[in-house]
Amino acid sequence: MKRKILIVTDDAGESFEILYAMYRFKEAGMQPVLAATKKKRLNGVIHDFYPGWNTYIEKPGYLIEADVAISQVKAKDYDAMVLMGGRAPEFLRHHKGLIRLVKQFHQLGKGLFSVCHGIQILIAAGLCQGKKMTCYCNVRLELELAGGKWINKESVCDGQFITAQTWESHADFYRDVFNYLES
Repeated sequence: MKRKILIVTDDAGESFEILYAMYRFKEAGMQPVLAATKKKRLNGVIHDFYPGWNTYIEKPGYLIEADVAISQVKAKDYDAMVLMGGRAPEFLRHHKGLIRLVKQFHQLGKGLFSVCHGIQILIAAGLCQGKKMTCYCNVRLELELAGGKWINKESVCDGQFITAQTWESHADFYRDVFNYLES
């Protein structure tokens, strides 16, 4: 049976992060399942870094189909969860059903992985206290206020948690993710 990996995002999720994850897990023979607030076509965004800007810029991204609504997901059916970045975590962190689901994954000892702003969902679930983690540098304060220790590395592993800074971290992040899943 194929390992199932839950990828969580929604409108304004970072297109490159979402698509890279989908195809990377497929390439590895796993079954990625994209979950959002509703089973619908999502409006992704593209975040990029331009010279002279103090932060990223945002452009419209790809349209990406969600496979399932978060409310239909059962933690026992999946091996791990990946929380994508972009702006989607800004509102997903307020989704009570998602926060409950993240806590269930944690209680079951399943992998919890996040990229960029995805850590905002882990923070909302109260799971960062005492953990070594990374995220986009401008989300660092939120992590530290939640009791996490921000590490300035592309990818950081702490138990069942693997966190990455941005889509530029993919090589290190997915190397860590697949090492975790194979162990």
